[in-house]
Amino acid sequence: MSTNLYVGNLPFTVDSDGVRELFEQEGCSVTSVNLINDRETGRPRGFGFVETATPEDAKKAIRALDGREFGGRTIKVNEARSRQGGGGGGRPSRY
Repeated sequence: MSTNLYVGNLPFTVDSDGVRELFEQEGCSVTSVNLINDRETGRPRGFGFVETATPEDAKKAIRALDGREFGGRTIKVNEARSRQGGGGGGRPSRY
């Protein structure tokens, strides 16, 4: 069973291969890497998601990488929370 991890405060110059390599250096089996870009500019937003093959790999990655320096920045790694609600844009309905 795979586990999805949130990875924050990434350097804006890193690509998905660089993130995958970082996790694999710690002995984690990575299923996928999804870095988030700004919709309007296409520029990286400095965070993304990494899916590990097993929950054990996820725990290993969190222990090894959370708070670690990467590309001149201290990254944040934790288990991703599932999205709640439906992204309604913040305006209450009038009906």
